[in-house]
Amino acid sequence: MKNCEYQQIDPQALSTPTPTPPPHQGNEPEKKTEPKRPKRKWEVFPGKNRFYCDGRLIVARQSGVLPLTVGLILVTSGLFFIFDCPFLVKHLTSCIPVIGGVLFVFVIITLLQTSFTDPGILPRATPDEAADIEKQIDNTGNTSYRPPPRTKEVLINQQVVKLKYCFTCKMFRPPRTSHCSLCDNCVERFDHHCPWVGNCVGKRNYRFFYTFIVSLSFLTAFIFGCVTTHLALSTGFCFVLYLETSQESLMELVICFFSVWSILGLSGFHTYLVASNLTTNEDIKGSWSGKSGEDVTNPYSHKNIFINCCSVLCAPMPPSLIDRRGFLPADESAQTGGTDIELPTLATKICFVAPPGRPPPHRASVFLFSHQQGI
Repeated sequence: MKNCEYQQIDPQALSTPTPTPPPHQGNEPEKKTEPKRPKRKWEVFPGKNRFYCDGRLIVARQSGVLPLTVGLILVTSGLFFIFDCPFLVKHLTSCIPVIGGVLFVFVIITLLQTSFTDPGILPRATPDEAADIEKQIDNTGNTSYRPPPRTKEVLINQQVVKLKYCFTCKMFRPPRTSHCSLCDNCVERFDHHCPWVGNCVGKRNYRFFYTFIVSLSFLTAFIFGCVTTHLALSTGFCFVLYLETSQESLMELVICFFSVWSILGLSGFHTYLVASNLTTNEDIKGSWSGKSGEDVTNPYSHKNIFINCCSVLCAPMPPSLIDRRGFLPADESAQTGGTDIELPTLATKICFVAPPGRPPPHRASVFLFSHQQGI
């Protein structure tokens, strides 16, 4: 294979040509047919996801807890602004509702970004790519079916890393990639599936998730402190009298009391992960902690807390690879009754040179190449 520089290109940066009607032949009367709308890729997406706004927003199919998360934030913040802020502004300072409003807006924005952003889903292998991978594995000439091996070893930063074969996506998962059983997708730098945000947390939305839980911990602690101050100033620490006069603030106090400890603990845990350049999946499995008895180290850590935090939270946002708003290729759109449109396939968006007689390599090989070269 010739040397070639691999480069990721934003699928949305490619122009989408407009469909051209077939030419009119002879003197036959022109039939008036309504043009059929070409299908977009999100309409036939193989994973278990839901799409909104013509494929612009993506969430998990089992996202029923997300409305509960939004409801708890709205109810708690609403009660705080209605019942506690007027009293605290009168007796303390007018900065309290400003601080609470800024925290509330930041929490909602980061929550929606986490929930509706592609977490880093990898496209599945095409039939030709899957067949080529199996040929590379079984090169003995045996015609009998033999399932591919489940692991493959690669060297990353002088550390041996085992890659697992995904039988659903028909590819070897790139490093730090895992298959989410709930969304039925392979997600790059998979951290975990969070039902509270209704989405997987991966390479493209982890920074939003981290800022969400950190800002939510600040908002919860701020409301809890303000409600406690309201209680102390209005009743002189007479808790029974306060319960009889303000049931709404009691609800805030109970919600914040049980929430602040869990949210603060979650924020502290993910702060440790960010500083160590780990994922929740790797920490739970003990991939680099030596629990299996092997002398291993984290090959992705830069041995510096500041550099690890910058690489996780401040690195450039990679483009989405599934091209969910792109149109189906001409052959697939013809099968579904759509208009034939000459569009580049996803494989042509990655630079490669393949040997004659073999299909192009799967997109996952490009990710593996970039990991091995330290790109």
